[in-house]
Amino acid sequence: VSDKYNLQAHEYFFLKIVQLYEMIIVRHGLMVVGLPFSGKSCCLKVLGDALSQLHEKGLNDEFNVKQNVVNPKSVTMGQLYGENDRATQEWKDGVLGTGYRNLASDQSPDRKWMILDGPVDAIW
Repeated sequence: VSDKYNLQAHEYFFLKIVQLYEMIIVRHGLMVVGLPFSGKSCCLKVLGDALSQLHEKGLNDEFNVKQNVVNPKSVTMGQLYGENDRATQEWKDGVLGTGYRNLASDQSPDRKWMILDGPVDAIW
């Protein structure tokens, strides 16, 4: 799978993917943190694609992975979480609420990942 993303097959990179997989098995949510350009997003992509390939081949009782990626810094707080329209006072759902609703309403057995891919901020 790493060839698909033009990545070198390095032992340390695969170790991090295995550690990420082990964490996903025991947790419902997690944070992957590290320096910029240290391979965090690539680990998620490669692991997701590898699990999907295992599912396609019927191996390891794995499920297909659907990834919903959002950069929280690319939108305002109101767009991220939702907000009331100032003129009509109508509630408008944000990107996260809409994304979670779409993933929750999907009845397939697929793994559903909501990925907030961007710098960590204490506000969000």
